Amino acid sequence: MPEIFKVELDTPVYKGSVSCNTGLFINGKFVDAVEGGTIDVINPSTGKLLTKVAAASSKDVDIAVEAAKKAYKTSWGLKVSGAQRGELLMKLATLLEANIDEFAALECLNVGKPWSESKGFDMKLTLQTLKYYAGWADKVHGKTIETNEQKLAYTRHEPYGVVGQIIPWNYPLTMVSWKIGPALATGNVVVLKPSEITPLTALKLAGLVQEAGFPPVNLTVPLGATAGAAMSLHPDIRKIAFTGSTLTGRKIQEGSAKSNLKVVTLELGGKSPNIIFDDADLEQAVKWAAIGIFSNSGQVCTAGSRIFVQEGIYDAFIKAFSEAAAGVNTKTGDPFAEGTIHGPVVSQTQFDRVMGYIDAAKAEGATAFIGGERHSLTEGFFVKPTIFTDCTPDMKIVQEEVFGPVAAVVKFKTEDEVIEMANDSNYGLACAVFTENVSRAIRVSNALEAGMAWVNCNVTTEYNVPFGGYKQSGYGRELGAYAIDTYTQVKAVHINVGLRI
Repeated sequence: MPEIFKVELDTPVYKGSVSCNTGLFINGKFVDAVEGGTIDVINPSTGKLLTKVAAASSKDVDIAVEAAKKAYKTSWGLKVSGAQRGELLMKLATLLEANIDEFAALECLNVGKPWSESKGFDMKLTLQTLKYYAGWADKVHGKTIETNEQKLAYTRHEPYGVVGQIIPWNYPLTMVSWKIGPALATGNVVVLKPSEITPLTALKLAGLVQEAGFPPVNLTVPLGATAGAAMSLHPDIRKIAFTGSTLTGRKIQEGSAKSNLKVVTLELGGKSPNIIFDDADLEQAVKWAAIGIFSNSGQVCTAGSRIFVQEGIYDAFIKAFSEAAAGVNTKTGDPFAEGTIHGPVVSQTQFDRVMGYIDAAKAEGATAFIGGERHSLTEGFFVKPTIFTDCTPDMKIVQEEVFGPVAAVVKFKTEDEVIEMANDSNYGLACAVFTENVSRAIRVSNALEAGMAWVNCNVTTEYNVPFGGYKQSGYGRELGAYAIDTYTQVKAVHINVGLRI
């Protein structure tokens, strides 16, 4: 039988135990992996082992998918009304809300998120998302289409059946809600693979799915990179949704092409431009720029990591922005300490990646105006909030996704110039524009090649507004009503009511 991970915490912000099962959740129960493998789960704040979780093989994925197929045919799908599906999702949200502090604490341990961010943002958005899709479950409608009086034509929006969902490590529980919410609301069954780096809250939630009263196998949880590859190739998974790197997204798409041409939704990398014009409210622009690149230690796909500042306010912006970064640096440390707003990056691998980009930027001639080095804390994977100046558009730090607390600032002169520089990217996930000129705000946001645009704000995601990108940032949309469409397929029905031949 799988072991239970449990630890007692006595911190300024959370006092009590946190726990979760460390097995695979398949067929409505936690089980060991067929081949018995395990994966180490590390606390990024200390670099030390938290626990070990089961590592799934392709055999475990086969078992999970077969069980999910059976559940879809017998106890879920359109055999369960939308109203019932909504009630179960709402029950799951209610159970999560009752245990919200423990989930927030688990996220702090496993991801290194500060408590204020884990509970104040992640958990809040997770609850909003589940409740939102609970409300959608009985509102999935087709259309009646007028043709002629001798025919009735209408459409049905039907679930795919077994869908695969692969979750990133930066917002573990929130991304689970973004995926399972619309999938379960529309009647699909889910084979969910959390990141093997940050699996604990997903495993905890699997237990609540069982407690909420969902039929067995509506949600199965295999773990490990092998499981993800097996899911992308599996012939009985009809749709797969992935959030993560563009490189892995290519492999997911390749797996679909080599297997059954499963429908694929991808939310991939980003290198979002943050454009600040001379007429912007400088104080607000600085605060939003800091949130845009330093929140979650920069491990945000929409992070405003390319900051373009018009020459008239460039010097004033750099001075104020560096002061903001210094302030963030002083509040770096233990996620459970009061006042902490800046935690570690998630792993040694990610730390090495971020530091590699910092070294490359220095080698290419960029200036580390502030930061650019490891934090002085003796444990964990902490990187100082970093601002690079003297950047040119061709530098790696400007072109490639760092996924850390590293901003590249570029000076510009004209509106046309900055639009061209901002669009000179393989990515197109998000963008931000700061100006007090409404016409310019609309004009520039319309001209930028991105799936999301923020005006005089940054990275303000809403559960009922679509989320997704252009170009190599992926395709398909999560959140809002648009996500419902990605988990249903449309059937056109033609009924002869009088046509004779």
